[in-house]
Amino acid sequence: MTDAKAGPAVGAEKPGFDRGLLPPMLLGSVLNPINSTIIAVALVPIGRALGAPASQTAWLVSALYLATSLGQPVVGRLIDVFGPRRLFLLGTGLVGVAGVAGALAPNLGILIGARVLLGFGTCAGYPAAMALVRSEAERTGRDGPGGVLTALAVANQTIAVVGPLLGGLLIAVGGWRATFALNVPLAVAAVVLGLLRLPKALPASGSTRHGNLASRLDLPGMGLFAALLVTLLLFLMNPHLRDWYLLALSAAAGAAFAIQELRAATPFIDLRVLGGNTPLLATYGRALVAYVVAYAFLYGFTQWTEEGFGLTPFHAGLAQTPMFLLAIGVSIVSGRSTGVRGKLLLGAAGQIVACLVMLTLTGDSPLWTLLLVALVFGVPQGLNNLALQNSVYFQADPERTASSAGLLRTFAYIGSMVASSATAASFGQHADTGGLHRLAWVMLGAGVLYLLLTLFDRTLGRASGTGTRAPA
Repeated sequence: MTDAKAGPAVGAEKPGFDRGLLPPMLLGSVLNPINSTIIAVALVPIGRALGAPASQTAWLVSALYLATSLGQPVVGRLIDVFGPRRLFLLGTGLVGVAGVAGALAPNLGILIGARVLLGFGTCAGYPAAMALVRSEAERTGRDGPGGVLTALAVANQTIAVVGPLLGGLLIAVGGWRATFALNVPLAVAAVVLGLLRLPKALPASGSTRHGNLASRLDLPGMGLFAALLVTLLLFLMNPHLRDWYLLALSAAAGAAFAIQELRAATPFIDLRVLGGNTPLLATYGRALVAYVVAYAFLYGFTQWTEEGFGLTPFHAGLAQTPMFLLAIGVSIVSGRSTGVRGKLLLGAAGQIVACLVMLTLTGDSPLWTLLLVALVFGVPQGLNNLALQNSVYFQADPERTASSAGLLRTFAYIGSMVASSATAASFGQHADTGGLHRLAWVMLGAGVLYLLLTLFDRTLGRASGTGTRAPA
């Protein structure tokens, strides 16, 4: 390496992004979405095999996101402190263990436990990737690695294409257990790539160089955050007045968490900085409602195509393909521009139009109308993910890139929990057309809220690659 003190030669080009980091970054970041999408076509076969209704198999979705909602910002903070390598290897190794447990699970309870392990295991991939992007940006002097950020978004979209289709194929060949066993070779590949390609150490950020380990990690803050999130998500999984105590516990944990973070020398989540970062808070709010729509479609619409429309799991996955193929194309094309406001507005409009079309579907609708809905959803699927990811990268404190990225996923998973709860409440024991329409109204309300949050947000700026952040 060139001596940093010597400085670059006049006219010399800045060093480029280390492309050797891309394979572990991309594979690690897609472990969560592949497990999110592949389960969508497996819910009905699992329910039939284990004698569980849709309201119970919904826990297979909720369990993963409960674990990941908690784990993403915690693991992200650990990555900010210790660097990505160790956390990446530990997390991807846990994915392999979870794959074995799920493939051998004798009942729904064990299967839900395997999904919890998957949730925690997949926590490291995305925050680690964002931390590596930030580190490479600082090393190369290129603050806007738009191509790498777009690659992350496209990789997630590609997996979303492969997930339902691959899930249907695996179920046809080896049964639903094969969808869990798939995690074993994926985890082995991720661990090997991590060992070979990830740097053994990254420079510690200024706020994490000093103090003992406990103060640097803010363990009390992490514990209170866990209590806040778990009680809130348990309520959201099955909201009912009889469970009011969960909201009370969540409020109490939230108050204690705020007091702890305001007093901590090195807080887990710096509420002072976060509270003053209006653009980032708005991005988190948009992520929550955007993913209510996205995940309600992914799980609810897929279940309806199997039970209400009569498609096989393989064909149900195939019906999702137009959405994800268009989303990939939209991400690639729109990734050339770093602006986010236009993407968000068009994404919101796409969600609203798709929900309106869903309200016209019945069990006797022609197949092309199902494909049309999936195709329309492809536009917001490609735009929203990329715009939200880029917003966080440019709006977050550079020293907390990984934990901020993890917190984005947390808000997305809260949205998925709301979607899962809405799906279970809408369908009950059977995913019929009436339930699909009830779910579509919930999705439409979330889509309209997403549009309003974007229209009236005057903090949205243009996230440029010149080092300039979106205005606060």
